[in-house]
Amino acid sequence: MSGQRGTGTSYADRFMRVQQAFITLGPGAHRLSEIAKTADLDDSTTGRMLTAGTYNNTFVRIDRGLYQLGSTVGDLGLHALAEDNLSGSEATEVLQSLRRATDDGLVFLYMRAPFGIAGRQCLDMAVGDSDLVELGMTPRDVLSVTRSLRTGASGRTILAFLPEQIQQRVAADPVPEEAGPGVIRDGDELLASLVDIRDQGYALGYQECMAKWNSVAAPVLWDGSIWGAVLLLKPMDVMPQAPLHYIYATITAAAALSRLGGAWPAD
Repeated sequence: MSGQRGTGTSYADRFMRVQQAFITLGPGAHRLSEIAKTADLDDSTTGRMLTAGTYNNTFVRIDRGLYQLGSTVGDLGLHALAEDNLSGSEATEVLQSLRRATDDGLVFLYMRAPFGIAGRQCLDMAVGDSDLVELGMTPRDVLSVTRSLRTGASGRTILAFLPEQIQQRVAADPVPEEAGPGVIRDGDELLASLVDIRDQGYALGYQECMAKWNSVAAPVLWDGSIWGAVLLLKPMDVMPQAPLHYIYATITAAAALSRLGGAWPAD
């Protein structure tokens, strides 16, 4: 194959082309070379996309060089629908209500990054008149940067509901340089914190993403599967410990967004 094939496209574009190739090729397992040809990508690029997709079961490796679609592919349509639902005025009002209930806290809605990346992306925010300079970033930065699940209350909240294989891989990743002084550096401690998050339904972060800022996060779920997380940020001197009514308000907002995006799982 020509080395020029597949150049000039984003990671997401290449990943989608590989996924579409399976649909074109039909049911069953297919060889890497067939998938690459159908996706109009070189074998090396296709191999990287397939490997990335095995972490969240988008693709399943059957044998050496032989792959088939995994069980999560059907969820992509639901994911897209949830994103549409959570981009509307009702979702924005939920975030604004959380901001008011927490005395003008900074509120963010993070979605789990698609396409097999173990990361999160900001979909919406309620920050009032803040220009986010105090966070060392701009609103555009917040909305465009994919952040690791290795750090932050929202990252750990999403990670807590992902498969163990992904949790183990993320826990083994190095801590990002931009992490705050309160970041959990030990992998075993990080994994233990995920158990607590699943048990209590929220996460607390103390200077975890950045110095002098503390946080509360709660999961946004689509019919029992993790979609994202709501994050409340307050300065450390204002919120040295998260009060119960802040925690409850964050959980309530996450539940409301779960109902908007899909379905809050039955007890």
